[in-house]
Amino acid sequence: MTDTIRWGILATGKIAHTFARDLALTPGAELMAVGSRRPEAAQAFAEQYGAGSAHGSYEALVADPDVDVIYVATPHAFHLDNARLAFEAGKHVLCEKPLTLNLAEAEEMVRRAGEHDRFLMEAMWTACHPVVRALAAGLRSGRFGAPRHLHAELGFRVDAPPSDRMLNPDLGAGALLDMGIYPLTFAHLMLGPAEELHGKATLSPDGIDLDVAFTGRYAGGALATMSASMTSWSSRAAAVATDLGRLDVPDQFHHPPYAVFTPADGSASVRIGGDEPVIGQGYGNEIAEVGRCLTAGLRESPMVPHAQTLTLMRNMDDLRRQIGVRYAADG
Repeated sequence: MTDTIRWGILATGKIAHTFARDLALTPGAELMAVGSRRPEAAQAFAEQYGAGSAHGSYEALVADPDVDVIYVATPHAFHLDNARLAFEAGKHVLCEKPLTLNLAEAEEMVRRAGEHDRFLMEAMWTACHPVVRALAAGLRSGRFGAPRHLHAELGFRVDAPPSDRMLNPDLGAGALLDMGIYPLTFAHLMLGPAEELHGKATLSPDGIDLDVAFTGRYAGGALATMSASMTSWSSRAAAVATDLGRLDVPDQFHHPPYAVFTPADGSASVRIGGDEPVIGQGYGNEIAEVGRCLTAGLRESPMVPHAQTLTLMRNMDDLRRQIGVRYAADG
């Protein structure tokens, strides 16, 4: 592996543009190529972000000898096929979240990464974010006291046609997989694996979850309340109440600029930042983590380990069963 990690971006949708902007700010990372099923889209993307090559198919992208790792930026339903293509071409993979539509597909992706001896990481940028990591470390150390209750919510109104990936069940649409994964991941990072989860949802006529709320019980009796919505504007905030005070993440908890701990004893509040700078919007930190792992010869990241990804996918499978949401991939 060279000192510079050479990236290829598979697909050219909105999130691929955000990722490319942060990649340009990340030391040791270079965008070498982009692939799209529409050659004109690949060419425009390559020109906008300075990629050396534009490929009119995903097959051509993964075959590019100048690419080390592929960022999969397609809708959820295509992740497994796209990652399989990359592994078979000898490429490492950073795959957008959720890794797949269900646990069975996620286990297959992890298995295929192992068979081909390739690195695989879910692109859960929240787990790589310096402020989130500082909060989790502080809770593990006891600095903020013992956590007793967590709340996290993420919602925004989705005004899109039924064919859009956010509303089309064939593409893995639904509030849980697209947005609910963030509060679920945040609770996992702060409290550890859930011991029990219960969910309720409002479904669309097509059977996707437009709004979902769920509760969880965690180690030591800690509780969590979480929600995601595609019909309303939530605060996008999170908070953790402990026996010593309160942690507030007041803005964009899944990529927060800061957090605040307010002790219950009346002493001064403490503003919490990260030990490292946030790179761009925060995608740069996950890009840097992939680079660190590849340089070290790792096949998974300790920040986003396969076991964590699979646990959260298992949680979402269970919640979908409770709320009555099924995809074709579920069989």
